[in-house]
Amino acid sequence: MTSDTTALLTTERLSLALLPPDAAWRVLAYHEANREHFDPVSPARPANFFSVTYWRTRLAQDREDFRHDLSLRLFLLPRAEPLTTAPVIGNISLTHIRRGPLQAADLGYALDQRYEGKGLMTEGLRAIRDYAFGPMGLHRLQANYLPENLRSAAVLKRLGFVVEGYARDFLLIDGRWRDHVLTSLVTSPPDAR
Repeated sequence: MTSDTTALLTTERLSLALLPPDAAWRVLAYHEANREHFDPVSPARPANFFSVTYWRTRLAQDREDFRHDLSLRLFLLPRAEPLTTAPVIGNISLTHIRRGPLQAADLGYALDQRYEGKGLMTEGLRAIRDYAFGPMGLHRLQANYLPENLRSAAVLKRLGFVVEGYARDFLLIDGRWRDHVLTSLVTSPPDAR
């Protein structure tokens, strides 16, 4: 099978790509390498999450969801490496895209622990923010994080997200309900830009 990996967005150091099903092994390697890092902050995953079969199916579904304007799930790849072989070092997603009078989406993201502290997530999130508020025509992005996740709080603050509230027992993680800080970012009206 030939790969149809294409970068939807690029930054100075990153390619943000909607990966094809034949990239499943690279996505799986990313999740396996970060299992202990992501487990404490991730909701329960399907039983077959750590399998190539799961990721082949999921990547095919991600493409369909993007085509139908339901979600956009991109993977971060080092821009200096070929798209078809570059390792996955992070992911950024816009999910629950709502159109009509709301024009909003939920923002989620994760970064390989070996690449933290280098500004890569801020770089990637700036690109997705600009794409969301530009070509996608969204007005509002919402992002939530665990109160103790200071890295996430800092990156969202750098991007201009504002805290809107605190949700008790917001998400079931690792067998217990966890509180989350609720944030959002809205685009300026066209005449105010």
